[in-house]
Amino acid sequence: MVGKKQTIELLLVALMAEGHVLLEDVPGVAKTLLAKSLAKSLGGSFDRIQFTPDLMPSDITGFNVYDQHSASFSFRPGPAITNILLADEINRTIPRTQSSLLECMEERQVTVDGETHQLPAPFFVMATQNPIELEGTFPLPEAQLDRFLLKCSIGYPDKQEEIQILSRFQQADPLQELVSVVTLEDISRMQRDRRNIIISDPVREYIVDIIRATRDHSAVQFGASPRGSLGLMRAGQALAALRGRDYTLPDDIKLLAIPALAHRLILKDQDRLRGESSEHLLEGIIDRIPVPAASG
Repeated sequence: MVGKKQTIELLLVALMAEGHVLLEDVPGVAKTLLAKSLAKSLGGSFDRIQFTPDLMPSDITGFNVYDQHSASFSFRPGPAITNILLADEINRTIPRTQSSLLECMEERQVTVDGETHQLPAPFFVMATQNPIELEGTFPLPEAQLDRFLLKCSIGYPDKQEEIQILSRFQQADPLQELVSVVTLEDISRMQRDRRNIIISDPVREYIVDIIRATRDHSAVQFGASPRGSLGLMRAGQALAALRGRDYTLPDDIKLLAIPALAHRLILKDQDRLRGESSEHLLEGIIDRIPVPAASG
């Protein structure tokens, strides 16, 4: 990847916080390349689902097959049973199939014909989607959006970055040369260590103030849930760890508030039609709420 350091950092935050990430942007800005590059760098098992309108839930979770020789059913796991799952263009399939990932993302398991199968640890979903205004897309259900710890975009490169891209990809695909730099045990250990990052009382109160402000805002029909506050706290811990600290700063929370909360808010119809956005609304909330002086 050329540039886009903040987006890459957000993906690592989601991984360390034991969450999942949704990448939304227009086609061609390297959403899939970024997800595949991270997957190759992490090691472990990797699988990809290319979402299409005819995809069925069993194509994701797996299904039981009858064996005539043993006169019994055997389970054939789907691509969701992996360490790192790339759900490519997730909003190009129907809501019923989209929802088949809910149990995977929240409970780290799949249930097929009444039998539960545990997913391997760690389990990390990177989903990509095109903006919902594009033809042939189905908006993700609110319940599934809430399962993503972070939602972020990549954006177009600047002039110098685009020149670098042309140079880097002129003769070969750099993705083929990537090798894993950490083991699954390393990732699990970092996830456990993240839980020990200090969250001071003022920072914890700052998180709750932001969350409650989303619920009380006049333009919001449904604000962030307690899952949102927990996610913001865990993301703050992960960002602090990535930046070499054993405590979370208010600035960590400010930086993560929009990618951690914007996709969880449901605006009132009249405000949405007037052009209000969750991102703009959160910017106003962050500017209005006093930042605690305590740093850790």
